[in-house]
Amino acid sequence: MRLTLRQMEVLVEIAHSRSATAAGEALSMSQSAVSAALAELEAQLGERVFDRVGKRLVLNDSGRLLLPRAMAILDQTRGIEALFGAGAAALRLGASSTVGNAIVPDIMAAFCREFPAAQFCLRVGNTQSIAEAVAQFEVDLGLVEGACHRDDLAIQPWLRDDLVVVCAPGNPLAGREVGLDELRAARWLLREVGSGTRETVETLLLDQLHGFDRAMVLGSSEAIRSAAIVGLGVACMPRRLVRDALERGQLVTVRSPLAPMHRTLYIVHHQKKTFSQALQRFLQFCQTWQDDVSTPD
Repeated sequence: MRLTLRQMEVLVEIAHSRSATAAGEALSMSQSAVSAALAELEAQLGERVFDRVGKRLVLNDSGRLLLPRAMAILDQTRGIEALFGAGAAALRLGASSTVGNAIVPDIMAAFCREFPAAQFCLRVGNTQSIAEAVAQFEVDLGLVEGACHRDDLAIQPWLRDDLVVVCAPGNPLAGREVGLDELRAARWLLREVGSGTRETVETLLLDQLHGFDRAMVLGSSEAIRSAAIVGLGVACMPRRLVRDALERGQLVTVRSPLAPMHRTLYIVHHQKKTFSQALQRFLQFCQTWQDDVSTPD
C-alpha cells in the first residue's frame, strides 16, 4: 500500500466541502483528477470512505476513522515545511579544545539568534581526534587549531589565533624582562601529543629555546590555564583562553625576546561530504565570523 499526501489532501477537502468539484477548486486540481485520487485511495484501502448521496460525498464510518489521521499527517507535513523554512538545522560539529571552548559556543549562540530552529551537537577533542571524526563522517564539520594531514579531508584557513606566554603574578618570571635561558629552564605546561596547541607551541618555540628542560603534560587547555593560575609553571596559550584571567590579574604575560606568535585555525570537512543548505549556511556564517579578541600587549 502506498498512500500519498495528495490523496490525504483530497480526502480532507472533500470531507469539508462534500464535493469533488469544490475540493478541486481548493487544491487547484481538475474534478477528474480529484475523483481519480479518491478512487486510488479507496482502491488501496479496499474500502469506500464516502457515501455517494446525489452529488454530495459524505464520510462513512471508514472515512470518519481515516479523517483525523489524514489531518494529523498533513499538519506534520506543514510543520516540516515550516521548520526548514525557518532555517532549521541539526548539525554535528567537532572542535579542538581552544576552538570548542573559546569560539564555537559564541558562534552557535549568534547563529541560533538568527536561526532559532537550529540544533547542534558539539564534540570537543584534540585536533587528531576531530580529524578522525570528520574522516568517519561522525561530524559534519571540524573546527581545529592544527593542520590535518589527510588526503580525504578538505582543509581551509579560517581565523588568526594569537598566542601569549603567561604565568602567575607570583612566578619568578613575572614583572620583568626574561631571557631565553630562563624560559628554557622554566617548568612548561604543555598539551598532549596530538594536540594542535602542542604542535604549534613546539613549532614556534623549540627553534628559539632548543628544548624544554622541564615539562608537565596536561590533557586540556583549561587544565593548563588553571595550573598556570595556581603557579605550577609557564604556558604558551591562545589569548582567547586567557583573556579573562589576564584582565582579572590571575595571569600576566611574560616579557621576553620571543617574537609575537600566532597560528591559523582551520575548518575541515570530508572531501566527499554533501552539504545541505543548513550546513552551507553555517559554514558561511563561520567564514564571516569575527570576535573581539583584544590585541597583544
